[in-house]
Amino acid sequence: MKPSLRCLQRLASRPTSTSFIGLGRMGSEMAYNLFSKQFAQKPESAFVVCDAIPESAVSFSQKFQSSFPGANIQIAATPEEATLASSTIITMLPTSSHVQAVYGRGIIPTLKSLAPDMARENLCIDSTTLGLTTDLIACGASMVDAPASGGVTGAKAATLAFLVGGTEASFQAAHPVLAMMGQLDRIVHCGPSGAGLAAKICNNLILGVHQIVAAEAMILGQKLGLDPAVLSSVIASSTGSCWSISVNNPVPFALPGKSPPCERDYEPGFADMGLASDIAAQTGSPLPLGETARKLYSLMIAQQPELGSKDFSSVYKFLLSESV
Repeated sequence: MKPSLRCLQRLASRPTSTSFIGLGRMGSEMAYNLFSKQFAQKPESAFVVCDAIPESAVSFSQKFQSSFPGANIQIAATPEEATLASSTIITMLPTSSHVQAVYGRGIIPTLKSLAPDMARENLCIDSTTLGLTTDLIACGASMVDAPASGGVTGAKAATLAFLVGGTEASFQAAHPVLAMMGQLDRIVHCGPSGAGLAAKICNNLILGVHQIVAAEAMILGQKLGLDPAVLSSVIASSTGSCWSISVNNPVPFALPGKSPPCERDYEPGFADMGLASDIAAQTGSPLPLGETARKLYSLMIAQQPELGSKDFSSVYKFLLSESV
């Protein structure tokens, strides 16, 4: 099902084609929402998917075509092919090394090889929360960093928040695309290139610290004989209220009627507090709680490596195993 490079180059609908690179837990849901809404608006639209795991791209393509018969969806074997095929490229990648490979060795060289007029047609949207901001201005393309917040649940429901960095013109170009994957009032232009990533790093810093103290409070409360559901309700309506208690509670069944990650074996993945530490060191910003939290998460992963791919709230499991 993989088209050849020549086949992709022949796509007459490049200006109305969208490529999505990275079909992990969040990426696949984001791409599905985006493509389905674009198809509903313009059935003549073309779609291209690309993933480091070819089977993921094949599976996504088959699922989409079964739901939308007649949809023009192709599989790109490489980021280069995906770039040649479409004028709009969205990336949702797992690690900074993947971002470097996809952009540094794939998208950027390909854009540089295009005629200037064709390169200027391109809009690149990177929704990866990582410490790498890639500048495509030299290629003539537009780019925004648009880290997504809301997890797999938000990706599936198309209620993600997007924290966007880039020029005003690039933000306006990206907004209709982001609106098909997120909640309209949660798409925020944070400033120039890199500002979206900066905002997400700050948000993750708070979340990482909150999840630890939420876990501590829930463990302490249970040791004092409190029912987790009752304690959660009390905190959620009191001065200790926070997202880590009312939405991302670390204790299974402490939120009746909701399904936080703790009830799915703390899936999906882990956010990296190392980014905040690195940026704080570069800017001379004090990070006493953040550094303490980072060290605790590092200890947790060292002692229980399986938690390294779990949600932040899995720190509850670690602290619970440490309690006596």
